[in-house]
Amino acid sequence: MLIGIDGNEANVEKRVGIGEYAFELLRQFSSSKCKVQSAKFIVYLKEKPRGDLPKVNGNWSYKVFGPKKLWTQFALPFNLYTNKPKPDVFFTPSHYAPRLAPCPTVISIMDLSYVHFPEMFKKSDLFQLKNWTAYSAKNAKKILTISKASKDDIIKVYKVPEDKVVVTYPGVKFEIRNSKFETNSRPKADQPMAEKFKMQMTKLISEKYGIKGDYILFVGTLQPRKNIVRLIEAFSLVCHPERSEGSRDSSATPQNDMELIIVGKKGWLYEEILEAPKKFGVQDKVKFLDFVPDEELPSFYKNALCFVLPSLYEGFGLPVLEAMKYGCPVITSNVSSLPEAGGDAALYVDPKDVSDIADNLRLMIEKPQLRKELIKKGYEQVKKFSWEKTAKETLKTLEEVAKK
Repeated sequence: MLIGIDGNEANVEKRVGIGEYAFELLRQFSSSKCKVQSAKFIVYLKEKPRGDLPKVNGNWSYKVFGPKKLWTQFALPFNLYTNKPKPDVFFTPSHYAPRLAPCPTVISIMDLSYVHFPEMFKKSDLFQLKNWTAYSAKNAKKILTISKASKDDIIKVYKVPEDKVVVTYPGVKFEIRNSKFETNSRPKADQPMAEKFKMQMTKLISEKYGIKGDYILFVGTLQPRKNIVRLIEAFSLVCHPERSEGSRDSSATPQNDMELIIVGKKGWLYEEILEAPKKFGVQDKVKFLDFVPDEELPSFYKNALCFVLPSLYEGFGLPVLEAMKYGCPVITSNVSSLPEAGGDAALYVDPKDVSDIADNLRLMIEKPQLRKELIKKGYEQVKKFSWEKTAKETLKTLEEVAKK
């Protein structure tokens, strides 16, 4: 069996979202743990493969060709039709399959945020997302997605049979690549190196990023769907509880030494987010750090008082599990797929209710025993997810399609 894969989403320097999903699948597909009997892989690219992609061997190869412009719709179909060998199945770990293909296709759709929140997308991007995804969903033999919530959305919007959509939950990075401070499992009391790691990580975020005291952490792309403006407003109410008209306790102790650390690259329509700290009077307490390398993220999770993901909509919400993996208690939204990711190991808020977000932030800050309980539950929740499992379920679907 020959499996063709569009590897472009994985072939980038800074991977988030679909890029991380695509990279982890390629990494697992090439490992000995996920081998399908007699299967070979060809990864199609428009640029030379990056050094951290799987190495070429007897079962793994790359095809690099152009032109780059409209590559998926023109260059890729032309190559699939004119060059041999032809794949038995072609997998695209994103919304867009080749417009024409001489073999059955399988696509991945993470979420339908562009359907629920069209006003949050550029017109050109929205047109492409709506039209190319609709075409790909109609013609694909199977659609992979990362949550039951997203599966329900796909069936409803694209009117496809239920058995055409397969849920393969994403995994969690149990080893941050090239981490200077990472251990393969959570530190135990009898591990003498645990405290040393803690000190190294604290030193990193203090010296490199200027973070000295307690902080609340957000990790994600700066875009309206992430609901960061309401998070900043809620944080301002924690710092200045006298402003909290609808809060359960407007006389609570001000958290003068607390910071809000926002990690994530700029996405789109981010201007309001960057202006929010000044608007709500906490410009000296909110830090935007842009993209943080994979090897440094454990430091932020392990030292944070809590992690908050108050999104209006998520296909899955992988940072929730990454936070839990590193012993960081979680607050997240009670909508879309986020309860699937968090299980009973998170505090849930109404993402549109600023007072509710503020109240739960204050609860997390003031209740150390609650944090300990959530950390313990988080370690158990994370065990349910792995990229190896994701890859095996994906390969099973590809094999079924190829045989048919």
